[in-house]
Amino acid sequence: MRLRVIHETVYQYTPAVQNAQHLAHLRPRSAGGQQVLAHTLQVDPTPSQCITGQDVFGNGRAFLLLPFTHERLRVRAETLLETSARPPAPPGAPWEAVRERLGYQRGMPYHPAAEFGFASPYIPRHADFVDYARDSFVLGRPLMDAARELMARIHADFAYTAHLTDAGTPALESLRLRRGVCQDFAHVMIGCLRSMGLAARYVSGYLLTEPPPGQPRLVGADASHAWVSVWSPSLKAEGDRDGGGNAPEWFDLDPTNNRAAGEDYVTLAIGRDFSDVSPLRGVIHGGDRHVLQVGVTVEPAEPARRN
Repeated sequence: MRLRVIHETVYQYTPAVQNAQHLAHLRPRSAGGQQVLAHTLQVDPTPSQCITGQDVFGNGRAFLLLPFTHERLRVRAETLLETSARPPAPPGAPWEAVRERLGYQRGMPYHPAAEFGFASPYIPRHADFVDYARDSFVLGRPLMDAARELMARIHADFAYTAHLTDAGTPALESLRLRRGVCQDFAHVMIGCLRSMGLAARYVSGYLLTEPPPGQPRLVGADASHAWVSVWSPSLKAEGDRDGGGNAPEWFDLDPTNNRAAGEDYVTLAIGRDFSDVSPLRGVIHGGDRHVLQVGVTVEPAEPARRN
């Protein structure tokens, strides 16, 4: 599937900002069943410096420096990419065997997935998450079977409620409220998995949404999305830390929609939680008040014709 994604952010400041520094995570990844074909980042006013690179998780990022007075900031990212169907997640090894593999064992190599088993700024490891997750994680149950049931339970138990939470709402508060948006659902599911001793990543991105029958697709009417990536390696034998070689080890589940991510999903960035992958964040001097507008468009793109 060929998709075009436009993500535009506009800030209006009162009074004017004197200088600013921003960090943008707006370039989708070229990995995991998707390939970026073209990407542009437009910033108005033009920054004095725009330094692009990758963060520690392999996400594309841009550092923007604006050391001058401005009343408005507009950041527009446009990406053309190709996505493909993702392989279905096998049931996997028993979840407790995967948990044991993440634990420290003398003489055994460190696995990078272990980093996503620890607490993070928005997601602690906590007994309340264990209490909620325990019913899905009976001993001997394949990890992905348990993870899919956990996803379905969150989808059924939690009400999607806009404007009740914000980017800084802790995952434990979302668990208590049983309400929130996709970010909250993802944080709760990650908290449950990590508190059970497993590894899970926060994924930010986009989802292709279809307009109602007979209605036009509205430019800017979509939104960014968030879901969960679960580490479920193939364990071939006792003590085998390499697992299934080149077989996929991370599988994406979306508790907001109770489904696995497919070719209609676009992965923007991965991290421990939202704090690692905010699309645009920064530090400003001035601008005591601001008005924020965000518009996202995800639409099918016609493939280029060949002569």
